[in-house]
Amino acid sequence: MRYNKFMAVKGDTARETWGLLSGLVYPPPFLSIAREHDLRPATFGALRVLGEPRTMGQLAELLHCDNSNVTGIVDNLEDKNLAVRFPSEVDRRIKVVELSVKGEKLRKRLMEEMAKPPDWVRSLPDKDRRALRDILQRAVAAENP
Repeated sequence: MRYNKFMAVKGDTARETWGLLSGLVYPPPFLSIAREHDLRPATFGALRVLGEPRTMGQLAELLHCDNSNVTGIVDNLEDKNLAVRFPSEVDRRIKVVELSVKGEKLRKRLMEEMAKPPDWVRSLPDKDRRALRDILQRAVAAENP
């Protein structure tokens, strides 16, 4: 992981901070985890949000993509026997996606892998980890008032 010197502007602490942080978190860890399990990033994303059955429209919203893209993502899940698609009981025009047993097992394993802190976090002294956690909690609260 590298310091993103192109984002930093000496004296602009916000850009310096972002340059340091982006170098630590990009590329995101889910990309390597997805590769390890032979999953496309979008398929991995779908597995993450399918903790419960979702409509295709809900999936598109949660994945921040167009409804037309969700069809290919769900096709990929079905091809790998990770999910099934079926008509909604409320409106048969609406399709619902639910993980298969195999998909639930893989999702559980992926979520466990995603929860593991990277080495750079583990290497910090506990005092620094607490300070970083507190700062990030304030940043999240400011982003989501």
